[in-house]
Amino acid sequence: MALVPYALTRPFLFGLDPEHAHEITLGALARIQHTPLICAVAQKRVESPVTVAGLVFPNRVGLAAGLDKNGRCIDAFGAMGFGFVEVGTVTPKAQPGNPKPRMFRLPEAQGLINRLGFNNDGLDVFVANVRRSRFRQQGGILGLNIGKNAATPIENAVDDYLIGLDGVYPHADYVTVNISSPNTKNLRELQSDAALDALLTAIEARGRALAARHGRHVPIFVKIAPDLDDSQVQLIARTLKKTGMDGVIATNTTVARDAVRHLPHGEEVGGLSGAPVFEASNRVIAQLRAELGTGFPIIGAGGVMSGADARAKIAAGADLVQVYTGFIYKGPALVPEVARATATR
Repeated sequence: MALVPYALTRPFLFGLDPEHAHEITLGALARIQHTPLICAVAQKRVESPVTVAGLVFPNRVGLAAGLDKNGRCIDAFGAMGFGFVEVGTVTPKAQPGNPKPRMFRLPEAQGLINRLGFNNDGLDVFVANVRRSRFRQQGGILGLNIGKNAATPIENAVDDYLIGLDGVYPHADYVTVNISSPNTKNLRELQSDAALDALLTAIEARGRALAARHGRHVPIFVKIAPDLDDSQVQLIARTLKKTGMDGVIATNTTVARDAVRHLPHGEEVGGLSGAPVFEASNRVIAQLRAELGTGFPIIGAGGVMSGADARAKIAAGADLVQVYTGFIYKGPALVPEVARATATR
């Protein structure tokens, strides 16, 4: 159990602008992660190993990408008991993202809306941060999430993803191809038939070349949106198998607002995460499992606010789960709760 209960710090953080609170938190974690002060947030990791995509995960709970876009705090999050940590999304070049304000809390719904827009310090800084981390040496699994720059035309998106893959491959346990953020113009068009096939075919070919160069296969996952109809999910499932992808992450944030439109900030543009996306995410997971069959790795993300929510993700068909918004609302104690709830029996 962490020495500093989150219940003491949350009121202070929730009194600040959400993005400012986020920056303060990451800054503090980056400063303390390699000092004795990390004991303030450290928790014993629940050990319940499970093998997915050829990787041995210490437990089934991971940190979703987006919380630590630059990979500054990998070891701090690892100290909180995560079996795996995914950082990014990183783009080839640094970019500021969308204008502020661009993060909004919806506490009545246990949700967040963000339109950050892949703000990050670029691939070189990201890789340097990743290389300084010790999480992998301590038995954790590290996922690195790649995307395209906002200024890159959508027809040239493949180029950005290949640059990202080249850069992160040697330092990752798995790589995630993010084609589902709603905050980069036209990005979700990459989930359509021809565009998805072309992108993933190029990614798979480059992955094979990198595996030969580095002497190891790094699994590649694709992160998809919850805002897909049945035919779109079927198409994506077929393309994932056809192009030899190693797994899928379901899901990213939603653009739907039915559950929160009546709340303050509920109509803000961006991706909605947290409890309101739980059911949509589970629907996509269940359909993916039906389409992909047993054995194809699925990481479930979206609205995990408790151990029971995580078990529901597993029941829907996920092999592993990730948290983000639940972590912001519940704090580090959510990590061992989810790990125990999803432990292999």
